[in-house]
Amino acid sequence: MDFVDSLKLKYPGARAWAFGDSPEMANELADLVVKGVKTASCCSLASFNADDSASLPGSYHIILNCQDAPVCVIRMVSLRLMRFSEVTEAFARREGEGDLSLDYWREEHKAFFTREGVYADDMELVAEEFVVVEVL
Repeated sequence: MDFVDSLKLKYPGARAWAFGDSPEMANELADLVVKGVKTASCCSLASFNADDSASLPGSYHIILNCQDAPVCVIRMVSLRLMRFSEVTEAFARREGEGDLSLDYWREEHKAFFTREGVYADDMELVAEEFVVVEVL
């Protein structure tokens, strides 16, 4: 049994995944989570609906780095729908990225969702907030 499997025994129903769409982003965002800077994330509603193991409030998630090694376990505390254009400065700050500004958030997330092929200013997002329950 590997380490991820043992964590799944400790946190039943947990799934293991990495943030972002590149190895660099996976490491950078995982580090921000471990440091307590990043306490929120989001995804397109389309990708959320396509994921059979999507987040639910109270669910546990094992966050991986780019080598698929677990770095921490988080627990989802809230999920809500919002449009890209409705993201607030406060939510952007909780995402913990860059200079924590809404302008930075919009620029980087527009690029991310464009790479996914789903960007639109009025696209629906699933905004997730979480807490770290264990640093590994």
